[in-house]
Amino acid sequence: MAKITMSKKAASIDMTAMCDVAFLLLTFFILTATAKQPEPLPVETPASTVQTKLPETGLVTLTVGKSNGKEAVFFAMKDRDIREKTLELIGQKHDIKFTPEEIAQFKLIDEFGVPFGGLKQLIAMKNSDRNKAGVQPGIPTDSLDNQLKEWITTSRQARIELGKADELKFAIKGDSRQEYPQIRKIMDILQDQKINNFNLVTGLRGKNY
Repeated sequence: MAKITMSKKAASIDMTAMCDVAFLLLTFFILTATAKQPEPLPVETPASTVQTKLPETGLVTLTVGKSNGKEAVFFAMKDRDIREKTLELIGQKHDIKFTPEEIAQFKLIDEFGVPFGGLKQLIAMKNSDRNKAGVQPGIPTDSLDNQLKEWITTSRQARIELGKADELKFAIKGDSRQEYPQIRKIMDILQDQKINNFNLVTGLRGKNY
């Protein structure tokens, strides 16, 4: 009996459907991604091997660096409702009238560094202009005009008035080239208000660095 031989053909897989799915996913991620906004006070944090994650809520970050060649401190709050309440309280204390539109805009500002008198001008700026290097001079920390201390006190008060049980946590984000006395000054301002537990923000480096 004759042996029947089967012809061998190369197998093929239609990848059209998979390519369509891949491009759909790529398009979705591009459209939903949020571009990282430039920092108004960029700093180069010191390197460390410690890996402690900062809380996602209830955090205030004090950034210490230089703006226009001068020492500057910027203030950042994670929670938008605390930002809103803090601005309202600051306005009441200093008789600054903020419109509902200005308050709504301030809620979107992650980090700022201007004296009280410059808040309205800052809020009126476009985001791209607001975050340009050197535009914001920093929050005053002088002994006779310590506005940073007032922001810290008022933000803590705002959190209490909003009915949040836990206290605000604080972190200091200093430039690695910043001189120690300026960082020490910020620590003293925190400790004067009985804030003795705070984080120091650092960059990650290898253990064998």
